[in-house]
Amino acid sequence: MPKRGKKYQDSLKLVDRSRLYDLNEAIELVQKTAVANFDETIELAVRLGVDPRHADQQVRGTVVLPHGTGRTERILVFAKGDKLKEAQDAGADYAGGEELVQKIQQENWFEFDVVVATPDMMGVVGRIGRVLGPKGLMPNPKAGTVTFDVAQAVEEIKAGKVEYRVDKAAIINVPIGKKSFGSEKLTDNLKALMSAIIKSKPASAKGRYLRSVTLASTMGPGIRINGSKLMD
Repeated sequence: MPKRGKKYQDSLKLVDRSRLYDLNEAIELVQKTAVANFDETIELAVRLGVDPRHADQQVRGTVVLPHGTGRTERILVFAKGDKLKEAQDAGADYAGGEELVQKIQQENWFEFDVVVATPDMMGVVGRIGRVLGPKGLMPNPKAGTVTFDVAQAVEEIKAGKVEYRVDKAAIINVPIGKKSFGSEKLTDNLKALMSAIIKSKPASAKGRYLRSVTLASTMGPGIRINGSKLMD
């Protein structure tokens, strides 16, 4: 395992790894440990008491963070007719159809972060599913990215809509903002995300739902939060 740098080691000394911090303490501490010379992203990692191998224990959804993520998402919309203009008027960075599929296939073009498609364009989009899927870019109705209401989808993504989805290890990782947001905005975003995750608890999930909740900056150590208090 590579040796961590001095800044990380100094930040690690500020964290009691055996302790579960209250939310406010964790928010303050994660900002203190974000000492890189750029505006670090603050990310939340939640390990759930579910078995993702079972379809009825999948945890997935979307939530609009009150203060966004601090990142401007580049949105590509696959649409045609009136929906094409609707997407452009709403602020989509790119919008089109067959020509964009060819651009991706022929030029390996991926200058976008989110893909939205109208249902009638999914046959076209499906042709590049093998390259969009592994990058997490394939539109999905559950994520609200397959819809005829493209204007609303674009506006919500631009406003800070994020998707949360449990992985094979039963962990959800989602950015909740930047260090520069300050404590109040980071707390609002974290609470909005946790509320959505808690509401998404599958009926078939048994035992403790929130196994661990950890906050960390891009270059900083993990800070464990007392998850039981977040369930109140």
